Parts: sequence; C-alpha cells; structure tokens
Amino acid sequence: MQLAIVGPAAFENLSTDFDLPNGEETNKRLEDYTQAMAEVCKEEGVLFIDTFDATSKLYKSNKDYLTSNSHNLTRDGYRQLSPVLANKLFGEAKAKGDYQKTLAAVSEKNRLWVMDYKIPNGVHAYGRRFAPFGDKNYPVEIRKIREMTHLRDRAIWANNQGKSFDLAAADKETTPLITVETNSDRPVDYKDGEEVAEIMQMAEGFKIELFADEKQFPELANPSQMAFDNAGRLWVGCMGSYPHYKIGDPLPNDKIIILEDTDGDNKADKVITFADKLSVPTGFEITEKGVFVAQGKNLLLLEDTDGDSVADKRTVVLSGFDDHDTHHAVSSFCADPSGAFYMAEGVFSHTNTETPYGPVRGTDGGFYRYNPNKMRLERTAQINVPNPWGIAFDDWGQNFFLYTSNPAMGWMQQAALKPDFGRNLKSSDLLTDQRVRPTSGLEFVSSRHFPDEMQGDALLCNNIGFLGCKQHKIVQDPKTGFYSAEFRQDLFYAPKEYQYFRPVDLEFAPDGSLFFIDWSNVLIGHMQHSARDPKRDHVHGRVYRVTYPSRPLLKPAKIAGASIEQLLENLKEPEIRTRYRTRRELRGRDADKVLEATRSWVAQLDKQNPRYEHHLLEALWVTWGVNKIDQDILESTLSAKNFRARAAAVRAARYNVDKVSNLEQLMLTACEDPNALVRHEAVIASSWIAGELGLKMINKIGQVGIDKQYTGDAFKFAHGDLTGNKVKVKDNSYKPMKRGITRRTGKEVRVQINCVHEGLKFDFEKFTAAVGQKIQITLNNPDVMQHNLVVVKPGTEDKVARLAIDMGAEGFPKGFVPESGDVIAATKLLNSEQQEVIEFTIEEPGTYGYICSFPGHDKVMRGVIIVE
Repeated sequence: MQLAIVGPAAFENLSTDFDLPNGEETNKRLEDYTQAMAEVCKEEGVLFIDTFDATSKLYKSNKDYLTSNSHNLTRDGYRQLSPVLANKLFGEAKAKGDYQKTLAAVSEKNRLWVMDYKIPNGVHAYGRRFAPFGDKNYPVEIRKIREMTHLRDRAIWANNQGKSFDLAAADKETTPLITVETNSDRPVDYKDGEEVAEIMQMAEGFKIELFADEKQFPELANPSQMAFDNAGRLWVGCMGSYPHYKIGDPLPNDKIIILEDTDGDNKADKVITFADKLSVPTGFEITEKGVFVAQGKNLLLLEDTDGDSVADKRTVVLSGFDDHDTHHAVSSFCADPSGAFYMAEGVFSHTNTETPYGPVRGTDGGFYRYNPNKMRLERTAQINVPNPWGIAFDDWGQNFFLYTSNPAMGWMQQAALKPDFGRNLKSSDLLTDQRVRPTSGLEFVSSRHFPDEMQGDALLCNNIGFLGCKQHKIVQDPKTGFYSAEFRQDLFYAPKEYQYFRPVDLEFAPDGSLFFIDWSNVLIGHMQHSARDPKRDHVHGRVYRVTYPSRPLLKPAKIAGASIEQLLENLKEPEIRTRYRTRRELRGRDADKVLEATRSWVAQLDKQNPRYEHHLLEALWVTWGVNKIDQDILESTLSAKNFRARAAAVRAARYNVDKVSNLEQLMLTACEDPNALVRHEAVIASSWIAGELGLKMINKIGQVGIDKQYTGDAFKFAHGDLTGNKVKVKDNSYKPMKRGITRRTGKEVRVQINCVHEGLKFDFEKFTAAVGQKIQITLNNPDVMQHNLVVVKPGTEDKVARLAIDMGAEGFPKGFVPESGDVIAATKLLNSEQQEVIEFTIEEPGTYGYICSFPGHDKVMRGVIIVE
C-alpha cells in the first residue's frame, strides 16, 4: 500500500465570458500551496501528484473551458485529467480489460464508497439521533455497503486482468438486511384525491378541486416543492426515496415532473418527466439558465438543450452542502427580484462549500443566496432556526420565512448580517396567534381572483395536528417599516379524523387560483419513526386547486414568447407571481436589448400613477437581473417618496458594489434616511460592503439612530466587526447537566430530567417510586426546541399524545397538555433554557409513563415511573 497526496487544481480564468474573478490572486496562493505540499511530501517520502501544473497546462491547451465555474471540473475536464492521475499512480502500462466495464465498475464502487463515507442521514446512522431507531438497521446496512464496495473493488481488478467476475452472484452472499417493525398504530387507509377534496373544510366562499394525483400520474410520488413556469405549466419535485436510499433496493428514481392541463378543464391530463434518477431533490428553482436542483451534497444545474422539456445536461454547480439529516437539507428554493435564489437549511447542518469566491460555511440553521449571473453563493442569513421550510418575497421584495419547531414566521432581513462562523442571530416571530407546527410552504396572497381584503396576507401550510392552511394578515408599521401579523382565518383544512393530508407547498397560478401539493403520508416526522418504517409512504401525492368562484379568474398574462415591450408592461400587473415569472423571462433575453427597452419604458411611465414608484422599482430589478443595473434608475428609486422602494434600492445597490459609480454617496445618504427600515437595510449593507466605506456607514447610522427591537443585534455585531471590536457571542455549546435521582427518602424522591440538546429525547428515562411517596421532577430544557413533560396513567401515552395533537392551534396557550383524566401532572411548555419543577403523588402501583406531548415529540421523548 502506498500513500499518495494529490495537490489542488488550478483556477481557470472564465472572466472573459462570465462575471467571475480572473483567478490571478487565487492561482498565486494555490501555486505556493502546491509547492509547500511538494516539499513536505519529498521530505517524508510520500508520492505527490502536482494537479495544479497539470490542470494549468490543460486549460491552456484546450479551446473549450474545462470547469463549470473556474474550479469545478466538467466531465471533459475530469476525462482529460484522469490519465495524468492514473499514470502518476500506476505508471503508463495499459490495462488488459474492457475500458467501459472498468469505468462502470469504478463508478459503482465510488457510489457505494461515498454512501459509506458520507451517508445521507448520518445523524441517524451513527450520529446524535442514532437511537432509538438507527441502532436497529444502520449497523447492518453499513456492513452490507462495505461488503458490496469491496466486491466492486475485486471486480475492477478482475476486469483489468482480463478475468470475469460474477458481481450479482457475489452480492447475494452479502449480509442480509433486517426487517424493521413499525411503531405507528395508525392504519394505512388513504382516501383517494377526489375523496379528500370532498371532505376538505374551506373558508366561506372558497372551492377546492383535485388537479392531479398518483392514480393518474404514478410519477407524482411524495411531492415536496412546486412552481409554475413561464408557459403556465406546473412543475413538481417528487422524492419517493425519502428519507434516503436503502442499500440493495433499485437505485433511486426521484423526479421533477411537468403537469399540464391541455384541454382547459382544470385537471392535469399530461405529464412530462423533466428529470429522473434523482435522489431526494429537496428543492428546485426554474431559471433562465436551466433548473437548479438540490441533490444531497450537490447543487445541480439541469438544462434542456433541445427544447423537448427533458433535461439532457447535468452540471454539478456546487458541492459540500450537508445532508447528514435530509429533512434539514437545503430546500424551499425561492428567487429574489433579481433572480438570485434563496435556500433554507436546518439546524443540525454544517455545510462547507467551495465557490469561485472562496469557501462558504454554514452551521446550525440559516439561508443561502445563489446568484447564477456571478455564480456566487453567500450565507445570506445565519439564524437560530430549527426547521426553516418556507421562503417568500412580498410586493416590495422583502423576504420572509417559516420555521416549524416553535413554530414561527420571521422577516429574514432582520438577521441578514454578513455571518461569522458559529454566530446565529435571531429573527422576531411575527405570529401572535394560531401558531401550529410544523409549517411548510409560504405564499403571499396576490391575486385579484381572491377577495380584496386578503391581498398581502401570508398563507402558511401546516401538517401535524392541524392539517391545512392558516392565513395571517401582515401589518407594516408606516412609521418604522417593520412587521407584525394578525390571524385572519383557516383557508382550508382536513378534518381531524383524516390524518394523511400533508400540505407542504403552495403557489398562485397564472389565472389567479391557488395551487398546493399534498405530501400525503401516514407518517410524518423524520426521527419519530425509523427511516425504514414499513408505513413510510413512497407512492402517494396530490395537487389541489383553490378558487373563489364569486370573483372571475384572471386572463393569464402572456410571458413565454412575449416581446420585451409586452413583458415590461406585465410589470404593472398587481400579481406578484406574474411579475416573478415575467422578470425570469426577461433575464433570458438579450441583456443589452432589455436594458435599452427598460430605460425607454421608465421614461414613458406616468408619474401620477399611485404605483409609479413600484413600477420604477420593477425596472430597477429588471436591470439588476440582467446584470446591468442602471445607475439613473437606481438613484431615482433611492430618492422615491415611498420608504419601501428606497429600502429595496439600498439592497440592490449593496449587491452591485462593482457596478455603481457613486456608491459611497448613495450609501451614506441611505444611512441618514428618516425611515428605520431603510437604515436597517444600510446596516446590513455595511457589514457586507465592509472596509472603509462599511465603517463610515455604521458610524453614520450610529449617529442617526436605530430601532433597537429590529436592528439592535444587527447593528451591535456589524459595528463590532467593522471597528475590529468583535462582539462575543453567547456560548451555546451543550454543557452536560446533572440528571437522575438527586434525593431519595422514605417520604419523597427528587428527580432531575433534561431534554437532550438537539437530541429529541429525555436524558433520564426510568426510575422507581413508592405508592404515596411525593415525587418531585425538575425538567430542564437546554434544547433549541420547546418541550414539556406530562406524567400519564399506565398505557395511555399514545392516547394523551393524540389528544395533544388534536388541540391544534389551541395547544400553545395550554402547553399542549390536554384536559384528560389520564394526565397526572405536567410542566408548562418550556422554551430553550427554561426550567420547571412539578410535584405529585401516585396512590396505585403500576408503570406510569411520562412523555413530551409537543406534537411529533412523544414517540421518542418517553420515560417510565415504576410505582411499587
């Protein structure tokens, strides 16, 4: 066996054709790094392969680019580099075997090796959530993966020597997998899509109908995200292999499909599979460059190069996203007005992604923004959020998000400070009433087909306990510009008796109706059941359409194929989604022509129109979107009377520091703006602009003042970063706590129980007490999620847990403790770092349970008291 060290590849200069760095400074560092590696390897007698020199020569000798973004080698790049690596490792002797067979065997071995080295859901396979389910199946699965990897290595060497190797027969001799039993008592009893529509409870005046289901389209399995394209077709991401592929099964074949209604009867009658052979595609965004898809550790770009609506080119754009817990993987893709799209990532993830601008790291919850024009990824907001599963932009380009464990809806820009690794800020919860977990899918009402009073409201899907969509009015303070929410109504929901309805995403269609997708699963929850629980559904999925029949549907605006002039006129339409798709279409047109036409369009706008400044902002977004932000339009928008337009313009300027000529003057003016929202945008901008100008900005804002409630944290940390006096963040690392019996006498027993930090379990799960003895339990919650402890009569754990789920939105004010004779004692619902002591006695012997009755927690947060 010989150790070999492979050096870094060179940075390819793509700046002639793309808005990317030229790599000169990067290559100087890489060359120094390569030289240092070579020297150390020589001293230690280790084989070193100089990939930097090899790729530098390949870049110069090739007419076409060999990387997709200056550092990610393309398939052709790897093809040309691989002989260099092979010859250095093994010499230049030719193999005897069939090249294609060897390539296939190597690829298959690599697939299995990666599955072992970086198994999806590693948190369950061997991590902090190994128990209580992963310890049953994963040791056997990992053993089988390693056995099959070894067999493929044998197949490679046999083929290279011209020998045969029966891989299929050898695989049959590997370790058999165990059979996992379900822990759910809920029967597998799905209603079909039409039946669910019939039992759905609707807000007054609204109607629901089925658009598509798995009976007609088997491809529609476990839908997780949806979007309409510029032609009005519905795209759906389907991930039937969730939570992740099991060794020995057929390879995953998750899909992105396109559903069409070709005869106008409001029912899908045609499906096109845009892409298949995917594995748990947790998010996607349709762009003018193709479709970006989250695929485990990778961000892919899928392109249809021949116009048949089928992807025929796949490119790995970025790699290094964390998928060790697939329900926390990047998801909820949504584009901002410029076309850069946002992605949400959950609390347990630790991402390390290489980009043309350097590494981007994320830890413990937050959001990314990827700009396709500049191929730039940023950790745009690092927020202390457990499960963020919804992103949406309002009429003025302000971004909001959902996170489910509490649950809450937040304004993302509150904490969009340039992140520091390990620093997670907070975003205020806008919801004050009717808070139900978990929330997945967020959309603003923006459709003339819906009642006038609903315009601008937020729609939130829920899929445990309350199974439906809640509607909240979003209120913006005209003085400060900041936000609050008021519950309005339940737009739609399934009756409590039907626990299979799981709405997870929603979007307004071109005709103004509202579409949503139903995950449709008997089980919900990532760690409440085994990943291999036989009741996990992999085939169901539905799409529904909501209308308000007393108001007319809209005539869809022409987008695909429309002229640039027509598209610009679309930007006057009231509907957010019409303008969203229109801007996307414009970004795909000739940038110079779009810029010229936009300038002419602005010159002809009616300044007396109440929406004039919004039209002006739309023009700014268009020029930003084609990567040619217009200086005059920017300055006009920064001078608008409406503070919302000025705030949006500040954000546009901060993303175009390389293109705005008088940036300092514009930014310092924004720092003195009379509106707090505009100054908040300037605080955020200062942290990203940094340097001398960033320091001037934060000092200027400090003189003018801030709104402490919304801007206090952002200003504090930005000021510290820019002045060199970094503010220390609170150490949130878990500290072991005392647990178990703390005192036992004949009269009483005292117990301390802690909620395991990020573990979803109690750290003390069994103790004894005597009949009539006073029992004192101290519950500590160091976790980021809310928990309680409910002591119940023997054998009633599941019954009480179900009653807690049925409390729905009423559960939060009552701590999810149901009114039941089976409840003996209970704590309140504890937030992070809270503690409560309860005391009680039990007069009958038996085995009494205690659970966390917060919906979805009871299956794993359990313990017993044996009373004798």
